[in-house]
Amino acid sequence: MEKVAVIGSNSFSGAHFVDHLLENTDYKVIGISRSPESNSIFLPYKGKEGFKFFQENINDDLSNIVNILRKEDVKKVVNFAAQGMVGQSWDNPEHWFRTNCLGIANLTNKLRKIKSFEKYVQISTPEVYGSCNEIDENTSYNPSTPYASSKAAGDMFIQNLVKQFNFPANFVRSTNVYGPCQQLFRIIPRTIIYAKLGKKLQLQGGGKAIKSYLHVKDDCSGILKILEDTNKGEVYHLSPDSGISINNLVRKISNKIGKDFDDFSEIVDERKGQDKEYILNSSKARERFNWRPKVDFDKGIEQCVKWVDKNWDVIKTLPLEYIHKE
Repeated sequence: MEKVAVIGSNSFSGAHFVDHLLENTDYKVIGISRSPESNSIFLPYKGKEGFKFFQENINDDLSNIVNILRKEDVKKVVNFAAQGMVGQSWDNPEHWFRTNCLGIANLTNKLRKIKSFEKYVQISTPEVYGSCNEIDENTSYNPSTPYASSKAAGDMFIQNLVKQFNFPANFVRSTNVYGPCQQLFRIIPRTIIYAKLGKKLQLQGGGKAIKSYLHVKDDCSGILKILEDTNKGEVYHLSPDSGISINNLVRKISNKIGKDFDDFSEIVDERKGQDKEYILNSSKARERFNWRPKVDFDKGIEQCVKWVDKNWDVIKTLPLEYIHKE
């Protein structure tokens, strides 16, 4: 039976993609992450058959990863592994470049030398464009943070491999992905948790930045179509039809859980490099794959609230802030 390796299988989107593959395809899945499998409340695939996990780091254990892929006869890889925080990338930018640029360059250069290898999907980011509104996949890079610059550099190297060696890679750039099981420091779960705890939620720059939120199930359905796409070197956007300011997002959540927005939110300075707007044109994926977002945003938020409520006894014992790992 054909196998897909999901690198970064412990990440929010990676774990959901593992679950999506197990639920909707005949693939067996090899999961690879630098950390051991996390608490089961963050792993929707937990307990399902057809999954095998390996704890390996693309920076330090690359030869082990390549050996695993060869031994398991894996011909397709989807890579979610990255240093993913934007604001924190200013503190140790070398850590972001080590993983998002050098680590990716080393990984893909090894993969392109495997003769039987068939497909690589790089989970990229619209951050490479800087602030953007209704842009398409041909827009030039204009990164404004170390995170964005490191991701752009990794993408450009992979594109070199496509041009020079016909490396079978595609790229996914999704807008802000959300849903149940997300890291607690992300804005949607953090808002729900802070409201329940009665803690003050800080809105950087007053929450004026506009983001567009894509449910993780819609993201996974698009990534699967891109994995099975026979084209090489293609970039695909996955996005909803509209955006919302962080301020209005927090108001929406507070209304749903019956909390007063003004009682638990406070305005603080904007973070460095915050882009004003993220709204992508995803017509390419919609036309080529007949892909469409299906999960209504309000229903998606309700799913997140229910997930927090269901797992509250565990969640309230866990750290709520981002903890950096090199």
